[in-house]
Amino acid sequence: MGLMKKLAALLLFVLSLRPGAQAADTQETAPQPHKLSAELATGPVMRAMEQVADWQLVQPPKHRTDDWTYGALYAGVMALERVSRDPKYLEAMIAMGRSQEWKPGSRTYDADDVCVCQTYLELYQERHDPAMVGPTKERLDYILANPKTNDLHFNGKEKVRWSWCDALFMGPPAWIRLYTATDDKRYLDFMDREWWATSDFLYDKTEHLYYRDSTYFEKREANGQKVFWSRGNGWVLAGLARVLPFLPPQHPHRNLYEQQFKDMAARIAALQPSDGLWRPSLLDAPAYPLKETSGSGFYTFALAWGINNGLLDRATYEPTVRRAWQALVGCVTPGGKLEHVQPIGADPKAFDPTWSDVYGVGAFLLAGSEMHRLVAAQATK
Repeated sequence: MGLMKKLAALLLFVLSLRPGAQAADTQETAPQPHKLSAELATGPVMRAMEQVADWQLVQPPKHRTDDWTYGALYAGVMALERVSRDPKYLEAMIAMGRSQEWKPGSRTYDADDVCVCQTYLELYQERHDPAMVGPTKERLDYILANPKTNDLHFNGKEKVRWSWCDALFMGPPAWIRLYTATDDKRYLDFMDREWWATSDFLYDKTEHLYYRDSTYFEKREANGQKVFWSRGNGWVLAGLARVLPFLPPQHPHRNLYEQQFKDMAARIAALQPSDGLWRPSLLDAPAYPLKETSGSGFYTFALAWGINNGLLDRATYEPTVRRAWQALVGCVTPGGKLEHVQPIGADPKAFDPTWSDVYGVGAFLLAGSEMHRLVAAQATK
């Protein structure tokens, strides 16, 4: 892509953040179709990431651009930025932050509305601009000063604690990044306390999987198995992979986080279908035969991260992530659209296999960044 096309794509993305942006805005600069290769080498992995990101960044918004859906996308774009040589991804994220005045979403206690802060804080660590961190610090300081103490039973109305498993991707990585940025241990202590409160409530220690929320404790799939939603557990495993890099080695609970990561990783790997992609229901896959890319993307990211950081045995887990990545690339159209993304929900569902959404793209980019590292490390041996 030439310089003018890059600048046009960046401008288009910034303009798309405005309310009321129209689909027609994307027609002139849509990326040119190009069939991707699933070859496991740095070049093809990078091309797949960039083509998917380029397609997504010129699409008009489907949701609020400061909510969890876009927060997950931005996390993926930042992961791409760290392995790509193209500056447009960093420029797009800086433009996004400025357009939103570096503010979290509007709901004070809802973890969904601090997900975007993860990207603000990562940009702050690169640029050290106080404007990038100020509104996040103000929000989290308010929560520290006015903590909620209600129980974790889920009512679906007001989410003021981490009472649904998705929250472990949305909230904790923001809290621990603010700890890293400020060296203020209060943020780390809050994150740690609330993580284990949620884990004690929603984590099934026998299955090594998370219920989506308390309303699923007694529900069962058609085959009699417990209901464990693929993307929900993907949120958690990816959340662990985004918390552990910032958790001090000497932290008293570090071994607990690592053990939960390893236990979940083993369970998820054992549940992988032969074609590489997990189905929406982990324990009743035949009832939901459609392959699903958002949960699968988060699993691929987390498992590859575990290999790259020495928490998971390479010989055991590398075949799993290789199958998964190749299958994920197979779900990308020649134009760069990632399909087979389950729409927003809370449990396994049938869906249109052509559906795409920004959080699925974020998962794909996170997965690609770790696959790029994995194959790059092998290439140097």
